[in-house]
Amino acid sequence: MAASCLVLLSLCLLLPLLLLGGWKRWRRRRGRAARHVVAVVLGDVGRSPRMQYHALSLAMHGFSVTLLGFCNSKPHDELLQNNRIQIVGLTELQSLAVGPRVFQYGVKVVFQAMYLLWKLMWREPGAYIFLQNPPGLPSIAVCWFVGCLCGSKLVIDWHNYGYSIMGLVHGPNHPLVLLAKWYERFFGRLSHLNLCVTNAMREDLADNWHIRAVTVYDKPASFFKETPLDLQHRLFMKLGSTHSPFRARSEPEDPVTERSAFTERDAGSGLVTHLRERPALLVSSTSWTEDEDFSILLAALESKGPLREYYSRLIHQKHFQHIQVCTPWLEAEDYPLLLGSADLGVCLHTSSSGLDLPMKVVDMFGCCLPVCAVNFKCLHELVKHEENGLVFEDSEELAAQLQ
Repeated sequence: MAASCLVLLSLCLLLPLLLLGGWKRWRRRRGRAARHVVAVVLGDVGRSPRMQYHALSLAMHGFSVTLLGFCNSKPHDELLQNNRIQIVGLTELQSLAVGPRVFQYGVKVVFQAMYLLWKLMWREPGAYIFLQNPPGLPSIAVCWFVGCLCGSKLVIDWHNYGYSIMGLVHGPNHPLVLLAKWYERFFGRLSHLNLCVTNAMREDLADNWHIRAVTVYDKPASFFKETPLDLQHRLFMKLGSTHSPFRARSEPEDPVTERSAFTERDAGSGLVTHLRERPALLVSSTSWTEDEDFSILLAALESKGPLREYYSRLIHQKHFQHIQVCTPWLEAEDYPLLLGSADLGVCLHTSSSGLDLPMKVVDMFGCCLPVCAVNFKCLHELVKHEENGLVFEDSEELAAQLQ
């Protein structure tokens, strides 16, 4: 009796989805969705530049794009102003504060799956569902299921392996990590098309998971370029209102002259010039995650994420005499301006899988910014030592390069 009730309940839940899916397949076959793509990132859209660029590229080639993701930070204006792109905000579900952590995580994944399913089923059907992975749990399975119902093809853009990121926290042999690896491999094989960020990842997907992918290297967007001096000054003055390292060390002789730590604007002519004894500006972009070891940079000198507070404490413990450290969380429009104003970029990304590349270096190259990057397995696909940048192994090598 209980089994019959369970089957009946399941049918009652699935029937509306099947009917809705059938109607959407009918609409797609009539050509209404032939030039429509649904892009999904189970993360912050504003901090997912590659997916933003995909959406812009698709729109440029005549597709309409519905982009689903969290709206914690503002995307680029170019995306917001494009009438072919609609951003649909997802609500980030928080973990329960009761029960074991495994239980909390499991409940969160189930609720995320149901929520994403509901959001996708009530969108205009697309010829393709374009998914960023990671995070792929539970989005790969949900997007595949919706594709089956609506007749959409699933395209996965492999930035990395989600299970390898989990392994940095829990260890590679943790049951949750092993389950995530099985899930990612099983549902990843059900996709129709696959993109990836390196040749090394393409080979790994083919050899170990039997997934055929096409390597699509990141390229800097058009707004990553050298920043004109007047824009540099405006940025430094803006950042100086909240971050003291950008403020002037001394007052100018003329009280109407506007001065930052790096630049000053003449009140009469409006001309902006660099200060003669300005400090060097070193930038290291980060999301404050476990695959970036900032202690390397701190050691060489004597960066909103889960480890920001940890490194902030380390910074305060250092008694630097000629160095000031600032950890701002920049708006999307200010980030390329800062890179284009800097003297040197340092990349500490090591990759949890050893198979992805740091997009921050691509952005730095777009701004013509010299780069020092810590070495890992496939970095040579982007940074070639003493050709387009410098590669270091530890803090001692980085210190020598900084000198």
